[in-house]
Amino acid sequence: MWGGEGSLASPNSAPPVTSRELATPAKPDYGLRFASEFKGARGVKHILEELERRRGEARAGGGERRIANQHAKGKLTARERLDLLLDEGSFEEFDMFVEHRAVDFGMAEQKVPGDGVVTGWGTINGRVVFVFSKDFTVFGGSLSNAHAQKIVKVQQQALKVGAPIIGLFDAGGARIQEGVDGLAGYADIFLQNTLASGVIPQISVIMGPCAGGDVYSPAITDFIFMVKDTSYMYVTGPDVVKTVTHEEVTHEELGGYRVHAMKSGVADGAFENDLEALTQVRRLIDFLPLNNREKPPVRESYDDANRDEPSLDTLVPANPNKPYDMKELILKVVDEADFFEVSPDFAKNIIVGFGRVDGQTVGIVANQPQVLAGVLDIDSSRKAARFVRFCDAFEIPLVTFVDVPGFMPGTKQEQGGLIRHGAKLLFAYAEATVPKVTVITRKAYGGAYDVMSSKHLRGDMNYAWPSAEIAVMGAKGAVEIIFRSEIGDVAAIAAREAEYKDRFANPFVAASRGFIDDVIMPHGTRRRIARALKNLRSKQLTNPWKKHDNIPL
Repeated sequence: MWGGEGSLASPNSAPPVTSRELATPAKPDYGLRFASEFKGARGVKHILEELERRRGEARAGGGERRIANQHAKGKLTARERLDLLLDEGSFEEFDMFVEHRAVDFGMAEQKVPGDGVVTGWGTINGRVVFVFSKDFTVFGGSLSNAHAQKIVKVQQQALKVGAPIIGLFDAGGARIQEGVDGLAGYADIFLQNTLASGVIPQISVIMGPCAGGDVYSPAITDFIFMVKDTSYMYVTGPDVVKTVTHEEVTHEELGGYRVHAMKSGVADGAFENDLEALTQVRRLIDFLPLNNREKPPVRESYDDANRDEPSLDTLVPANPNKPYDMKELILKVVDEADFFEVSPDFAKNIIVGFGRVDGQTVGIVANQPQVLAGVLDIDSSRKAARFVRFCDAFEIPLVTFVDVPGFMPGTKQEQGGLIRHGAKLLFAYAEATVPKVTVITRKAYGGAYDVMSSKHLRGDMNYAWPSAEIAVMGAKGAVEIIFRSEIGDVAAIAAREAEYKDRFANPFVAASRGFIDDVIMPHGTRRRIARALKNLRSKQLTNPWKKHDNIPL
């Protein structure tokens, strides 16, 4: 299934076909039997035999021993991965017979058809995607210039056609024997990644080592997923680290999934094994448009868009300092409780991911009161900003659930650049032209109120629950500032705090200014969001012409 039909020699090179031969019924075997019909055609049989030999050699990759080693590590081969990722029988391979052209260090005698990467296209649930899968069994998946050009070719084709590209990484970096030619190949790939950014979805799945120059192509793509315990990413490996910094560190400690899916935020998720990773990528593709000129797919839903959810009326605790799980709200609002969360283990104080409302794909951003009270900090701002910009690039409407006490205070945050990182999220929401629906469930304090898709950042439909508190800050902090002279009087301060809560700890001041379009009952949230999105389907909004913006990176 992995190779397409090969081309034969020109018919002009063969003797004329007789009428008797023309009358012979067609035979079902189009390989060597076809050649036998042309007994006078010199070399055709040999070519077909050579074709099959080379195909067999390409499919075998690095050979049985290396494939066995791959399986022993709990990893699938490059072709097995594509078989799982794509619809059965849909894969069309490019460049199966490409070989490297290096001659130094004995490389002229070491050639394998395909040169360590399988490229081509297929379908996922009937929709076209382009793919490349690095083969660790061939030269450790290392990148030669020929290997790189195979990837560039499929990248260019994906951009030309307007279809997503998915890269499966399992490789040890550049092929050292080729020197600068390999480095040139990397740069060629990076350029295509950059040109395709915001035009077609780009997904990278790290399924083994990903080191050196290999890491920067995934870094430019939209989503990076890792496989637990078998994959790792780093610019320089443990040996180099030891030489330069004298640190003793393992592959896992340096660049395993715990590092990138939980601490650095480089990876957008980690899965248990190859099968789960590829299954989840298929699921993600179902939410996304094929390119930036196409609307996201709409799927028939059996979940009534007008469904009420009475349990939401008691979701927010009466005590404003008590947490609740924002994921419960998300799952009860989206169709069939189907929510694809992005970066679930990083910056858990904010939730981002894809769902559907009335069959339409939406991007969801929500503060999580269960973690750090839902406060915005450096990591959560970066995480959410990147997600918002992806949704805006691909015309995916944004639904934002707000319960945020403000930005995280402290020297660590300020010294780490909270001002600039927080501005990323503000910038992302402000420039976004897709439909934006916002629901404030409880707290919306200070600058964080502005940042979280407020009406002032061109929010289209902004709702609040009766439990919403929209203010500069919490009552206690506000009173201690406004009535500083009375701090020693406990009774007076308590009375001032009650007065402040009565005045500002509600949605009505903002509603009276038109900053909130309506105060809605929690049980009707799904219905109101669905109606708002339906109303906004024909939204037209453009930003001033510019070459590109200068987001605070």
